[in-house]
Amino acid sequence: MKIGIGMITLAIVALSVACSGRSRQPVQALKTDSSPRSDVPAALPANGFKAAVTLVEPPTKLRAGQKETVLVKVKNASPVMWWARGSAVNTSSSNKFYIATGNRWLKTDGSLLTDMDGRSGIGKDLNSGEETEVPLVITAPKDPGEYTLEIDLIQEQVAWFSDKGSPTAKAKITVVK
Repeated sequence: MKIGIGMITLAIVALSVACSGRSRQPVQALKTDSSPRSDVPAALPANGFKAAVTLVEPPTKLRAGQKETVLVKVKNASPVMWWARGSAVNTSSSNKFYIATGNRWLKTDGSLLTDMDGRSGIGKDLNSGEETEVPLVITAPKDPGEYTLEIDLIQEQVAWFSDKGSPTAKAKITVVK
């Protein structure tokens, strides 16, 4: 019995000596990077869908059916790199994984009038904290009235950022004949 306990003690001592010579990495360094790979187009990870979106001087009045270009300021508020085309290179003929601004028109009660109006890609890759301005062509509703223009980001064929909890930008716009 003494031999068994002695062997266990020896094994514990040997293990502690072997481990004491290793350099210890901080726990944070052991975590895997959640950023998408730069060489393979892919969906953003869940924590990548966080943005700060603002309208730069939105119009207050448009004519029914009028096309207008609005300037949208987009900031990557996530800890993840955003590849404008889903990766450093995306040779696909579809826009899948591209990140774009898009707009919806809402009625006065907040219900959706249309969500297939304008789209414009962000134009460049954005590291966490970086921002860019994106021109977005919108088309005013065909009927006069009071509407809300809502601007959001979308990763094409993946998800709207607002569906993942990111805030949108909104502006009240009067549409006249």
